[in-house]
Amino acid sequence: MEKQKLPNEQAVMILGLVSFIGCCCSSGLLGLILAGIGIYLANKDEKTFQANPDVYSMGSLNTWKIINYVSLAISVIVLLWSIYREVTGQADEDKRQLMEMIKQFQQ
Repeated sequence: MEKQKLPNEQAVMILGLVSFIGCCCSSGLLGLILAGIGIYLANKDEKTFQANPDVYSMGSLNTWKIINYVSLAISVIVLLWSIYREVTGQADEDKRQLMEMIKQFQQ
């Protein structure tokens, strides 16, 4: 009998990819949330596999779990960097410089 795929394997893959993209596009918050969900589902699938190793195959679950962990780490770093920039006022300075550049190009 052929072994079945784990129920959340595809969801873990999609969450890993989207969280990897989202960690840089949303100041880390979206990537943090999605990677956390992906890791939770991967751990749930690992428990399902350990309970029934004859029925399920691991497939690429470990790979996508690692990608979710990497995405989580990058998201935490980006989020901390964004918070640091807001607290120190660097983000406001960058916005002011951007507005000046836009004004120069409009003339």
